[in-house]
Amino acid sequence: MNRLTVLMLTAIAPMSWGTTYVVTTELLPVGHPLLAGLLRSLPAGLIALAIGRTRPSGWWWVKSLVLGILNIGAFFPLLFLAAERLPGGVAAAVAGAQPLIVLALGALVLRDRIRPGSAIAALAGAAGVGLVVLGPDAALDALGILAALGGVASTGLGIILTKRWGRPADVGPVAYAGWQLTAGGLFLLPLTLSVEGLPSHIDGDAALGYLWLGTVGGLIAYTLWFRGIQLLSVVAPGLLALLSPVVATVLGVVIAGESFSSAQALGIGVVVAALVGGQLVARPRRSAEPASTSTAERVDARA
Repeated sequence: MNRLTVLMLTAIAPMSWGTTYVVTTELLPVGHPLLAGLLRSLPAGLIALAIGRTRPSGWWWVKSLVLGILNIGAFFPLLFLAAERLPGGVAAAVAGAQPLIVLALGALVLRDRIRPGSAIAALAGAAGVGLVVLGPDAALDALGILAALGGVASTGLGIILTKRWGRPADVGPVAYAGWQLTAGGLFLLPLTLSVEGLPSHIDGDAALGYLWLGTVGGLIAYTLWFRGIQLLSVVAPGLLALLSPVVATVLGVVIAGESFSSAQALGIGVVVAALVGGQLVARPRRSAEPASTSTAERVDARA
């Protein structure tokens, strides 16, 4: 599988996550971010475990728990809290900080050299999403901004550890995603029941929203995402995450009726340019891939 195909498949994940904000505000019951995270992760994780038919062994029990909390358990409630307190474009746009976080953590944890082209792309992406955030009607709720930043920091560290630890040789991408979704869901389960409880009523719209988030935004997206992290360079997934604010902003305008300024249009253009430019200069670094991955699936390090 060539690098372009891997990029396109991996991009499906952040694009689907960009729909989270409009789904949350338009379909889900207000005041239940933990429940939204739980229903997005645990059912999808159990389905993935049933399909993959593989359980962790040895230290992978601990690693799966850590990755599940970083990528799912901590990220989901922060994501939905931000979605409830901020306009869709603003909430997703804070993800623009993720490439910078990934670059810094990659240098510290993976000893991956920060290339000037990657740094410029990351800075340009952050500037672009800044233009989106500073739209005329942007409601910069402090708690919402902190929640969004906490979420991208958590997943940024999750990306780095996923890259460092790789995936066991005999474990497929569906089972691997299932480990993390289940671990994150189990982490959220007692928090949801003790802190939030259950809503008095879940109507058809809410059920449809939870179904979308659990299947497309959960099982499918995370299977493709974790596989892409292992096959692409360190910075590539962080830059692909910039697709989330672009999708969220467009949906916020089209569906939620949010305003859209020329500055925000410029910001989206800068984000897209940073994404494309960053992928062109990024050189995939060999990581801990499964031994069972075929030669045809490996990404040429010089692509």
